[in-house]
Amino acid sequence: MKKLYIFVWLIVLKNVYGQDVHFSQYTEAPLYLNPALATVSYDTRAIAYYRSQWSSIGKSYLTYGISVEQAINHLKLKANHFGIALNIFYDNAGNGLIKNLMPYLGMNYVIKVSDNSKISMGLQFGTSIKTINGSNFTWDNQFDGYKYDPNRPGENVPLTSIARFDLGGGFNYHYAKSERYISAEDGAKLDVGAAVYHLTSPKYSFFNTGDKLYMRIVTYFNGDFGIKSANIALVPSLTAILQGPSKEITSGFMVKYIIKDQSVYTGAKKAMSLSLGAYYRLKDAVIPSLLFQFDKWGLGIAYDINLSDLTPATNTKGGLEVALRYNMSPGYGRALGGSFNKSYMR
Repeated sequence: MKKLYIFVWLIVLKNVYGQDVHFSQYTEAPLYLNPALATVSYDTRAIAYYRSQWSSIGKSYLTYGISVEQAINHLKLKANHFGIALNIFYDNAGNGLIKNLMPYLGMNYVIKVSDNSKISMGLQFGTSIKTINGSNFTWDNQFDGYKYDPNRPGENVPLTSIARFDLGGGFNYHYAKSERYISAEDGAKLDVGAAVYHLTSPKYSFFNTGDKLYMRIVTYFNGDFGIKSANIALVPSLTAILQGPSKEITSGFMVKYIIKDQSVYTGAKKAMSLSLGAYYRLKDAVIPSLLFQFDKWGLGIAYDINLSDLTPATNTKGGLEVALRYNMSPGYGRALGGSFNKSYMR
């Protein structure tokens, strides 16, 4: 019962008082970081997400998601272009007690400022639809001092569903350079940017208290730097998220082994790489991670090892996260900068 009590209030605090979903593999969740990241590296990209956490202290907290990006009129030598994006997340907390559906549309404008650099600005808007089923909640006044008594009256939840308009935006700087392919050992790329979500500070409370969803401020750095003649690239990253009184700082470091590079002219030889490493979310979790990329596909797997104050209840078991990516032209092996094949430079 104690574990159930902790779990229920964890869910209530997370959802009612204005915290968002989060992903450990944030580099594989670009639209979660910034709407300005849409169509910066790929003309077309689709990513599916799955995350399960807290199963060790109750029914799993499940998060599903999908994002799709598409560039508009991005011709081979066109310097600037528009991008559009669809981003949908769905949370299912515990035994279906609290559910949250978040469909968003995004648009951005990408400006090529040099052979190797681009800046982009993006907006995202949509709604968040929350529903709650309080029939399985337990309340303080149902404990008689010795045990839980389900026959004692609990409390009522005034609202069972709420829907609110939401808005966010951000900017990004992108650099990419390679004399052959960005997957090759001489490739280097990075993204640096910032975004603000929930600009309208919508009210989110099932109890009509007027509580507002705090704005979420995101800053980040993601890099990918090849080591020449070593078939290895170093992939550092850092993100900081502030939301009201809460903050989340996560750093990561992956080592990418380039198993095979894409053939230069025919494209018959498909690029392949395997990245291994870990992320660290400050005072919360260590996250071993793996990313396998083949041609236009990417599969990322991570597991949170919990180190927070919940460790006595979780026994360090945080959650599993899986991200599956598919990107059409250009594939991750296509030249993104430098002097080779300038007709495809991004």
